[in-house]
Amino acid sequence: MSDDRLSAAELTALVQRVFQPREEDRALAVLVDLPDDEVPDNPRWRERRALAAGWARELAAARRAHGLEVALVLYRNTHSNNADLPASAWRWTQETLPGRADAMSGHLEEPMESVLAAHQLVLAPTEFSTTAPLKVLAPRLGFRAATMPGFAVEMVPALRLDYTEVNRRVRVLKNLLDESLGADLRFVVDGVDVHRLHLDLRFRAAHASGGLLPEPGTAGNLPSGEAYIVPYEGEREGEPSASAGSLPVQLGDEVVVFEVRNNRAVGISSRGPASERERRLLGGEPARGNLAELGLGVLADFGVAAIGEVLLDEKLGLHLAFGRSEHFGGQVGPGHFSRPEAVVHQDHVYIPEIQPRVRAEEVRLQLAGGTAVELMRDGRYVIDFGG
Repeated sequence: MSDDRLSAAELTALVQRVFQPREEDRALAVLVDLPDDEVPDNPRWRERRALAAGWARELAAARRAHGLEVALVLYRNTHSNNADLPASAWRWTQETLPGRADAMSGHLEEPMESVLAAHQLVLAPTEFSTTAPLKVLAPRLGFRAATMPGFAVEMVPALRLDYTEVNRRVRVLKNLLDESLGADLRFVVDGVDVHRLHLDLRFRAAHASGGLLPEPGTAGNLPSGEAYIVPYEGEREGEPSASAGSLPVQLGDEVVVFEVRNNRAVGISSRGPASERERRLLGGEPARGNLAELGLGVLADFGVAAIGEVLLDEKLGLHLAFGRSEHFGGQVGPGHFSRPEAVVHQDHVYIPEIQPRVRAEEVRLQLAGGTAVELMRDGRYVIDFGG
């Protein structure tokens, strides 16, 4: 078996390890989004759809091993990461996949929520992330979902990791975040310019995404391996958020510096084409500037390397996100954006392969009682994970 293909036995083992199916779990859906006129196809997307269809076929053929009915479910893409899912979908049983959503005209549509409610387990290897909408829908509809936005064959080895150990380390980080009132981050650009950012972590609970989803009503990424928390967004009357400072983000060759007050990017202090673009985007959609996540990935310590896809790369180390947060326990949701297509949750990953000009020099957590814990130095963890 090649490293980039999972056998029926490996897929069955993956489903059993991640979901730990119960007696009442009867069906599994593989979700696939389709290109359209607004978002045309690309080679990676085609490869991912073919991979997903192959998983559905392999799992359907292995039903005696896992006891689940398996369906391949297609839907029109959402045009942006973490936007709400469309109202309808198509169950697909034919061998050849359609190349675009418009080719589905005339095929029987079903309400998306009905399809999800009928499948207790969901795998979602999609072009655009479904993490936010599935996290919102899962508790109400009772399914659990492994979201795999941007999944690529290069990620297959990460599905074979010891997720019991990954989950243990993630839990250590979650517990530290739960005890923290704030985080102080220091970044260095080009080895010279220093930027400091304080994140207010009061009134928030952290989350553990360790690659295990045994409880109904939950959704999380796969491959996985991170603890994360939404900084306090200032929603309590008379209690503004203390998140403030400057955050450098390398976009292409340019470093864009976001100026943060009250947990929002309120301006751009850098100059250049990327800075101008981000300034226009912030002006048109202020909710894009919401600091939505402090994430701490662990997979770099397991020998996993970046491949240029956020789904995997964010699990390697420190990352911060702007935009939608309500799916993680925050306050900013689709209603804060001007239209569904504008909804975004955008991660920025601080590892040399992704942002070579920006180094996360230090991350310190401020605990209750005035004590502090040095969590990271030069992008690497300095705490003792034990075990």
